[in-house]
Amino acid sequence: MAVLQSQISTNSDSFKANRADMLGMIAAVRALEQKVRDTSNAKADVFRSRGQLPPRARIDQLLDKGSPFLELSTLAGLGMHDDDGSKSVMGGGAIAGIGYVQGIRCMISASDSGIKGGTIAPMGLKKNLRVQEICHENKLPKINLIESGGANLKYQSDIFVEGGRGFYNQARMSAMGIPQIAVVHGSSTAGGAYVPGMSDYTIMVKGRSRVFLAGPPLLYAATGEVATDEDLGGAEMHSLVSGVSEFMAEDDADGIRMARDVMGKLRWNDRLPPEPARTWREPLYDPDEICGLVPADYRRPYDARELIARLVDGSDFVDFKSNYGPATVCGFAEVMGMAVGIVGNNGPIDNAGATKAAQFMQLCDQADTPIVFLHDTTGFIVGTESERGGMVKHGSKMIQAVSNVRVPKITLMVGASFGAGNYAMCGRAYSPRFIFGWPNYRMSVMGGEQAATVLKIVAEQGAKRKGVEPDHAVIQKMYDGIVSQFDKESQALYNTARLFDDGLIDPRDSRRLLGMCLDICREGDRRPLQPNSFGVGRM
Repeated sequence: MAVLQSQISTNSDSFKANRADMLGMIAAVRALEQKVRDTSNAKADVFRSRGQLPPRARIDQLLDKGSPFLELSTLAGLGMHDDDGSKSVMGGGAIAGIGYVQGIRCMISASDSGIKGGTIAPMGLKKNLRVQEICHENKLPKINLIESGGANLKYQSDIFVEGGRGFYNQARMSAMGIPQIAVVHGSSTAGGAYVPGMSDYTIMVKGRSRVFLAGPPLLYAATGEVATDEDLGGAEMHSLVSGVSEFMAEDDADGIRMARDVMGKLRWNDRLPPEPARTWREPLYDPDEICGLVPADYRRPYDARELIARLVDGSDFVDFKSNYGPATVCGFAEVMGMAVGIVGNNGPIDNAGATKAAQFMQLCDQADTPIVFLHDTTGFIVGTESERGGMVKHGSKMIQAVSNVRVPKITLMVGASFGAGNYAMCGRAYSPRFIFGWPNYRMSVMGGEQAATVLKIVAEQGAKRKGVEPDHAVIQKMYDGIVSQFDKESQALYNTARLFDDGLIDPRDSRRLLGMCLDICREGDRRPLQPNSFGVGRM
């Protein structure tokens, strides 16, 4: 055993200050998430007056009682399009997460029809595409709870072309052998109609569900034909005439019961190879202490091993090449009985650190060991000595490794993420299976002060080349504006709104989250599928 010994004093002023800062940021995130729920639930009485369940109540009834639910991208689209980022917070107009139905782990996606009728906003579309990507990579069945007016036509230019990818993904998942179940709770129009149409099993609610490419107003405008909602796309018509629906439910609760029945009858876990029971020891240190470890200011140092000691089983960590490239921390551990390789940062990535990390990732790939990135770096180190030592080629080795390893990669954004360090530490563009962030993390091409200083120097030199005195007041105003812009655009809330992560978490939940994500990856990689050449089409 190589047990890490903590050097942190939980009674120190710095620990208490870090904790207070982090708790404040967590509270701000939770308050915004509550606003999403409040916006959605504001029409709960309307749903119930129609004999319907509100969207979040549908999910609650679908999930196995007492089982965990990992909600994804809760603040998608924050401050974008119709989401004002403060009062009307929409979460992308959709609810999505991983949970258990009939003991089967699956992805659940629900139209948040309490918000703008469940219409699809640009970031809601991106959220759905990311959800489908997670299903594909981890072989997760998907249940869609639908009540959507289709694309928000105000933003059609941001939705139409990329929106087709969602249906493509449905077809590909069906052909792979990943089942998709749709429950249509209300109107499902235009693009929304293709979701049940391309699902493997569709359930519609009698007297309530509507599925059509064009509703009565559009039909009349296009052809002059007059038809009722029910005749055009009601549950009875689709169950008795068109064959779009396989099952007709009496109400929302009955439809959800049917979805649970279908999922149970798939016997999805029967072909999963048996796995020995896992046992593990909890970390020696309280995960509650994590909030006091990492300063809110990314420029203040801390030891990544203090975090690792609170994440891994028994605080047991085999430190790989600890004296070589020490600012890059690599090592082997277990999380909830599952082997992992961990890459963390104690400063910028230097030549030795990049080389060490590249070798370590290849060893993890050789051993079929998933890699967890504790992502907190200001980037690759710069300077004459670094460049002469081959920083470009050594950094490229690390980027080659993170790009090409075949094992699952899981990223936690715990601090800074600047420049090519974002790439080397498996940022969004490097296809981590999951990527979550703490509320304090920062991400941009470089720090705001550095960017502003570069442009300030360029402006001053440009003026001198023209033979004029630089206007220092104007240049200072530009400098201040760039610092302010970078400060805003690097914040965790800005990034999570754009789906650069899969959601912001409470740092104290990091170990539990890692365990859940590792288990999802492990199950997905072990699961055999029954693919076909075309997917399942309605006949």
